[in-house]
Amino acid sequence: MALKQTQNLKLAQKLLPQQILLMKLLQLPTIALEERIKEELEANPALEEDIETNNEEENYEELDSTNEEQFDENGELKENEEAISTNDVEMEDYMDDEELDSYKYEISNKGADDEQREFVVVEGPGFQELLEQQLGLRDITEQEYIVGTYLIGNIDEDGYIRRDLNLIVDDLAFNQNITITLNELEDILKIVQSLDPAGVGARNLQECLTLQLNRKTNKTKEVIQAIEIVKNYMEEFSRKHYDKIIKRLDITEEELKDIIEEIKTLNPRPGNFDSKENHSGEVIPDFIVAVNDGKPELSINGRNLPDLKISNDYIDMLKEYSKSKNKDAKEATGFIKNKIENAEWFIDALKQRYATMTLCMNCILELQQDYFITGDESKIKPMVLKDIASRVNLDLSTVSRVANSKYVQTPYGTFLLKTFFSESMSTDSGEEVSSREIKKILKDLVDSEDKKIPYTDEQLCSELTKKGYNIARRTVAKYREMLEIPVGRMRKEV
Repeated sequence: MALKQTQNLKLAQKLLPQQILLMKLLQLPTIALEERIKEELEANPALEEDIETNNEEENYEELDSTNEEQFDENGELKENEEAISTNDVEMEDYMDDEELDSYKYEISNKGADDEQREFVVVEGPGFQELLEQQLGLRDITEQEYIVGTYLIGNIDEDGYIRRDLNLIVDDLAFNQNITITLNELEDILKIVQSLDPAGVGARNLQECLTLQLNRKTNKTKEVIQAIEIVKNYMEEFSRKHYDKIIKRLDITEEELKDIIEEIKTLNPRPGNFDSKENHSGEVIPDFIVAVNDGKPELSINGRNLPDLKISNDYIDMLKEYSKSKNKDAKEATGFIKNKIENAEWFIDALKQRYATMTLCMNCILELQQDYFITGDESKIKPMVLKDIASRVNLDLSTVSRVANSKYVQTPYGTFLLKTFFSESMSTDSGEEVSSREIKKILKDLVDSEDKKIPYTDEQLCSELTKKGYNIARRTVAKYREMLEIPVGRMRKEV
């Protein structure tokens, strides 16, 4: 086969490192941006905080003009200049391509005399460790303790042992060399289930609730009847077939209501007593909207975001090393130049992030001005990402990064920015309304319904049609699920 030389024309699109950096910073919320800036300050010694600037609203102003670099007619740096600008420095002016290998200038910046600090993170015992500590205090044999700790190791994050006990018997024989019968394992499981919190080690929800009810010291009539319902009528209770339970137990609706209140005090997930999900974190808004004289005004939250600048020490070092022509000086120049350029890219990316977020949010304020002035959710207009992208002449993905994971603080509460985006729906009169308005009406209908006979999706659809919102039943079901509202049967109360 003969060798041939051909010429092809190919069109390719590549992102510059600066563009990639901007996209990454743009999608970060304020609290994550704080950490990202701290990481960059630690990683790049050419970047430092501008302690002379204290006004947070000027975080993204231009660098001081005293940092401008000046050259003489021959292209050399002038003498006795206090500072130089990084915009005009090109690495290629000082180094050849083969001298720019990263391994030559990616070095440690810590000297032998620098103070080294180690930070020790102290963490308390985990859930399983607490159970093992309790087990160690029980009067049991060594084998029972080993099997008990193995059972504890099979407890999941909800506090359940969902693995079949027969498989655990096999595991103990093969992995621990412990021969034990299923009945003996169940006896040890009862020891584990007697640990705190109550309900831990259960194999299903029914057993978990039963363990907690049996642990109660005050066995009232409601507790005794609750135990019977959980043991014998769990399926009817979970499906809310209350009429069957009332008939079989021969009790009144009021008595059943008291029993249900007793069951509601139980914890269906005993393993999550210290879960992070139970602690609500602080929400840091990225945008702040205030209404002054009937006009919404926007500000970008600059909480704990420091002013950044190029280190004057590194600028002076670059100026000094650029005068020398030896190889070592060129390598040092390349390293310093690389750090300065990275710092400048980071500062520019922060400026562009600020400008892009301001541009997009101002457009949202313009479109949703009626809502931000009044706080009336019914005045939220239909709006999708494409509407903003076309108005501000930005790519759809850029607008998506701005809207994602960002919060806006308004006089009416703090909301995710993406909640203001909604599809449009038409009423019987032809008026365009947002899907958020329909969701609000749907929620109001569910809140005001008779809980003894809650609305079905068909009935909700009919009620919305009466109000002029002609939507399909499957759309109602979709909105109901988005609002985390269960089906009508699961909303039923006594």
